[in-house]
Amino acid sequence: MGCNVIRKVAVVGGGPAGIASAKYLLAEKHFEVIDIFEQQASTGGVWNYSNYAPSEELTIPQTNPHQPLEEPKWLSATGTVATPSHPVFATPMYDRLESNIPNFLMRHPDDSSLEEQQLFAGRESVLEYLNRYADDVRYLIRFQTQVYDVRRKSDGDCDRWLVCTRDLKSGKVSERLYDAVVVASGHFSVPVLPDIPGIRAWNVAYPGVITHSKYYRKPDGFKDKNVVVVGNSFSGLDIANQISTVSKHPVWNSERSKKPNFQGSEKWKKEMAEIAEFISPADARRALRFVDGQVVSEVDAVVFCTGYYYSFPFLSSLQPPVVVTGERVEHLYQHIFYIDQPSIAFVGMPFKVIPFRTWEGQAAVIARVWSGRLELPGKQEMRAWESDRIADRGAGRNFHDLSRLEDFRYHNEMVDWALQAMSRVNDRIPPKWSERDASARKDIPEIKKAFVDRGDARHLVRSVEELGFDFQDQSMLKVF
Repeated sequence: MGCNVIRKVAVVGGGPAGIASAKYLLAEKHFEVIDIFEQQASTGGVWNYSNYAPSEELTIPQTNPHQPLEEPKWLSATGTVATPSHPVFATPMYDRLESNIPNFLMRHPDDSSLEEQQLFAGRESVLEYLNRYADDVRYLIRFQTQVYDVRRKSDGDCDRWLVCTRDLKSGKVSERLYDAVVVASGHFSVPVLPDIPGIRAWNVAYPGVITHSKYYRKPDGFKDKNVVVVGNSFSGLDIANQISTVSKHPVWNSERSKKPNFQGSEKWKKEMAEIAEFISPADARRALRFVDGQVVSEVDAVVFCTGYYYSFPFLSSLQPPVVVTGERVEHLYQHIFYIDQPSIAFVGMPFKVIPFRTWEGQAAVIARVWSGRLELPGKQEMRAWESDRIADRGAGRNFHDLSRLEDFRYHNEMVDWALQAMSRVNDRIPPKWSERDASARKDIPEIKKAFVDRGDARHLVRSVEELGFDFQDQSMLKVF
């Protein structure tokens, strides 16, 4: 067998991206070994919820993406530390989270059951849906197994990938050789918490006041508190809205730019500029100064909803490195293939996307390239793609930003690419997005606002038509 023939594949991560990858690899009927390594005790990835939120472990500020692998907390089935039975990792999932994507767009193409849930499904429904979706590849998953290193190793006349894993329960370390590796471990581990003037001294003087949304679970701890929420992404606004139900008013929302309102009435909120300074405790009591000169004092809590770095400590041997600043994954072609060694591929790096179908489009391409049914362009052309992307979007965080319908165009391009492979009976391929889908995608803020405005009655809403939207009506369709 030649050195370039791929038969054995490791998938790092058993969340939505890893499960999609495994399904498309299996569908090729080409690969001899497909092993999925998942450090948690179940599938679902970031959708797994736990009360475990070790905010005391947060580094303030947090500006370095190069962090070690997370250590788990061992909990019993009842959620206590007594007689621990499974490892738990802190995820950004919070108790009352509802999806910000309508169920008919969020669902996998071949499983419509999510549409039986409320229009913007709650976290429990999404996790149940994902666990069910993983059932047919569950036998491939090695749970409670953490990948701690991936590196090239000589195997006779060929170089392959040595994947080093640790069984989190027994502590046993294992090493296996693979021809290719899918990195589907997500990018919600290392929080971004900027180094704003005065923040270090402020944190020493007022420990526990500053936190990050990764460690938010419920609003109860903010009762009667004066709260500043930094960031106005979907999750940032949702967290601010939840906190407002128990906190003092207004909730001060520090934001860089205005975002569409999807939370209904926001009388509880006061929009503020970026934080310019955490004022010295010697000069004021728990006070912040904003770039427009306004000052807020007697602050009881500051919640940073400022996102996450890309961080892959198990890939530290790669040269050139895939993580430098942590704002993007470097040396990738089409957000997927590591240009210098395309037998490593990433699934799930783009953000501001409709995730599940986007990951399926990426997985379809990977499976066909590695089975030999598709060819990659030469390295020069792949590097040119990355250079063009940088010229258009910059070398920072915007590199993987596929907002404003770019995710739909990107997905359809991935499907077109996958379809270049010679078709076979029972070929697995995700459908393209339609003009109707794109029109609904553009109107998500308005749909979510109408949903939230229903109050508790929103739990009975299953479709956009119930909210007065009709994307079958040609007059509502927008250019895609």
